[in-house]
Amino acid sequence: MGNNGVCPNVVTFNTLINGFCKEGKLHEGNRVFSVMKVANVAPNTEMGRNQVKADILTYNALILGLCKDGKTKKAASLIKELDKENLVPNSSTFSALITGQSMIRSGCSPNENTFQMLISAFCKNDDFDGAVQVLRDMLHRVITPDSSILSELYSGLCRCGRKQLALKLCSEMEARHLLPEGFDKEKIDITENETNN
Repeated sequence: MGNNGVCPNVVTFNTLINGFCKEGKLHEGNRVFSVMKVANVAPNTEMGRNQVKADILTYNALILGLCKDGKTKKAASLIKELDKENLVPNSSTFSALITGQSMIRSGCSPNENTFQMLISAFCKNDDFDGAVQVLRDMLHRVITPDSSILSELYSGLCRCGRKQLALKLCSEMEARHLLPEGFDKEKIDITENETNN
């Protein structure tokens, strides 16, 4: 396309990435994503040359493709990248994550990264019920959460007036010896109290 004087834009890249991911061709989708990150296009003569930036649609296509392919570690890294790119997950992002969660329930073996990606995404969107559900599934499988993920969830529950649930989860985890090393709920309580004052 670029050789013919026609420059691809975000829609062109998203269409290619989405198509490759739907066909299970994640390598090609990731390759187009890499090209997209470094490509310069001229949308029109008035705007000049602007860098094409991946938008939430780009990330959603990749996250869904990765979740369907069981590559949750890579999907988790893309969720983290959303913050760096100042992009907010939307309902399609959650649909991709739910697809990942459905795969877990249908027998695919999740790992710690799968659970942490889901909990973090739910917390970032203040969906603490979803995050708690994923944490309970994680605990049911006797997987200890990372202390930073648990801190994020605990802090969020306290902020939205659900400290009792946060304390109950911590008690359950302590009783089962699944409370992560380095997690300090008292420190979070102090920080939350200082923030609220």
